[in-house]
This record gives sequence, C-alpha cells and structure tokens, in this order.
Amino acid sequence: MRAFLRSWTKFLSLLILIGALVSCSTAATAGLEAFQSTNGRYGFFYPTGWTRISVQGGPEVVFHDLINSDETLSLVVSDIGEDVELTNMGTPLEVGERLMNELLAPNGGERQAELLAANARDIDGHSFYDIEYLIHLPDKDRHEIATVVVDHGSLFTFAAGTNELRWNKVESLFRRVIDSFSFFV
Repeated sequence: MRAFLRSWTKFLSLLILIGALVSCSTAATAGLEAFQSTNGRYGFFYPTGWTRISVQGGPEVVFHDLINSDETLSLVVSDIGEDVELTNMGTPLEVGERLMNELLAPNGGERQAELLAANARDIDGHSFYDIEYLIHLPDKDRHEIATVVVDHGSLFTFAAGTNELRWNKVESLFRRVIDSFSFFV
C-alpha cells in the first residue's frame, strides 16, 4: 500500500508540475493569436479578435481592432543591404529619433512626436531596439511602441499603437505583442 501511495503521490506531483508549466506558457499568449509569414521567415502574436487588412503601398502586415479602430499593429519591411547591422544604424536613441523625425512627425507636418523610451535587447542572435513614442495629432494624442530589427538585409519595424486615452488599458497586451516578434529561418 505504501508503494502505491508513493507512486500515486509522484504521479500527482508530475501532473501538477505539467499543469503549472502549461499555464505559465499559455499565460504569456492568453488573448493572442499566432501569425506567421507566408514564407515562414518570421512570426508574432496579435490580439484575439483583431482582423488583418490590406493597405496598398503601405506596411507588409496590418491588423486592427474592429471595436477600437484606433488600435493598430503594423509591420514595415525595408531593404537596407546585406552588410548592414542594426548597431551600424546607431544607438536605440539615435534610431528612435530618426524614425520620429523622418516618419512619424516630419518637420512642417501637423504631427508632433515625443520619444519616451529607447532600449536594446538581444534575442537568438538578433539585436532589437524597442522604442516608445507619444504622437500629438491635431485632434488627439496617440501612444505607440515599436521594435526594430535587421535580418538578412531587411529592416523590420513592428509597431502597435492606440489613442492615448486607452493606453493604460492595453499597454501590457501591446508590450507582449511587440516582444513576440521573432524569426524562424
């Protein structure tokens, strides 16, 4: 009987451990759906219930929330040359300022932008620059976060944003989305 109880206890402990591991891994992706490029090169998670739309001449991938249309997720892929590394383009702060001044709020436009944060992280041999902005539009403020990474001669800019009034509600979700971007090949 003791042998049976020990075996049963070990079995229950194993089940509890497996359950804990599964719940930890699914907690990071709860409320998210997986997306993988058609060529299998990269992938990321996007919020459940969002829909993919096509933008002529725009980003390679765009998703938006059907209920809160201000909430968007986009991926822009630009060819930059096989020998260019992200660190050759500057520090996270320098790259963030360049994106802000050239794309988000060029001089003379109606948009003004503030660079709130710029940090670097390394994952699986890739350097990522995570950048956060507050963009002032004529009728509202918009909060955006992005990650920038170089792979095989292409610059990937993956960004999520929303109306500033909703930022506190979606910040954690958007950070998980941005952190999920990864390469498979």
